[in-house]
Amino acid sequence: MKVHIEPKSQNMVNTFLLIFVIHSMQLGVGIQGFQRIIYMEARHDAWISVILSGVATAIVGFIMVKTLSVYENSDLYGIQYDVLGKWLGNLINILFVLYFLGSFHIIVRNYIEVLQAWVFPEIPNWLLALTLVYLVYYGLNGGLRTVVGVSFFSVILSLWLILLLAYPFQFAKWDYLFPMFEARITEILRGAKQMTFTVIGFEIIYVIYPFLKEKDKVHKHMQYGLGFTTMLYLALMVISLAYFSGGQLERTIWGTLSLFKIVRFPFIERFEYVAITFWVLLILPNLMLYMWSATRGISRIFNIKEQKVSWILISFIFLTLLYPLTRVQTNMFNDYFARGAFYIVFVYPFLLFGAVMIKKKFFRKKDEANAQKSE
Repeated sequence: MKVHIEPKSQNMVNTFLLIFVIHSMQLGVGIQGFQRIIYMEARHDAWISVILSGVATAIVGFIMVKTLSVYENSDLYGIQYDVLGKWLGNLINILFVLYFLGSFHIIVRNYIEVLQAWVFPEIPNWLLALTLVYLVYYGLNGGLRTVVGVSFFSVILSLWLILLLAYPFQFAKWDYLFPMFEARITEILRGAKQMTFTVIGFEIIYVIYPFLKEKDKVHKHMQYGLGFTTMLYLALMVISLAYFSGGQLERTIWGTLSLFKIVRFPFIERFEYVAITFWVLLILPNLMLYMWSATRGISRIFNIKEQKVSWILISFIFLTLLYPLTRVQTNMFNDYFARGAFYIVFVYPFLLFGAVMIKKKFFRKKDEANAQKSE
């Protein structure tokens, strides 16, 4: 495996678009009902947990970019291969491929569940899964620039949904926000940890980094994307706390979607149907970039063309989606995945950064020693 990558100029992406890539990756099925699981841990201080999760993503994002900047033009797969060696490095690379595929699977699984529960209860799993999988495969055929373009338009075309928060805002009871600061520090931290499933996605920087044009601006634009996401989640949490009572929020599985139920237009009675079907535009960038990342991993590990890998992986994922799961099983799957994702996204980057810095320092001393001997 080549550690350093030399992408073609036609595959390079403007670094400014990283804002939209990061933001679109953090928006997906998690935003539909994150309020309940955070409230159950931190109660009325759930908004503090959201802020802490945003701070955590900013710190981890900084560590990720610092790790990548040590190498001139490499990705996660090349760095792990270089630092950990051929066998261990490729083993960790395969684990990340499985993580990306698992992310893809869980997003599709959760979105299908919402579609069947709210809009299309009679449509079978396989038809909905086939539709989403085909859209992803079609987008991947256009290359990375097409996928990034989908991320851009996903964010731009969904901004109008934020304006609809004005509807629950006018019915908010701000007394519901009190008492503040009642939760213990440990409860607030547990609430922040429960945000893992909602805020993951920014780890895509590990794979997309070599294809960004202006490397010196990567960190700045990444932080812009992370900051925008944190502000959006904070606004949703505060409005949810002020609109729902504590008992209601504990029983509301999909809090964000429930906020859309009160939106009324003269020509649309059930606006939440529009929001749910429109949500496919929000999850498509997630699915495309996760599948692209997994495809890149297999292609680099086994030296196989990406086009051959993509349809094999997509076919495999489609078969896994045919197995039906109940609501309880899906929820358990989400919990287990979130626990693993916490260590992969929020713990492992620090270990990798430490390994990269140790290797860099070791080889610098070795080069200096060789230079002195040659003199």
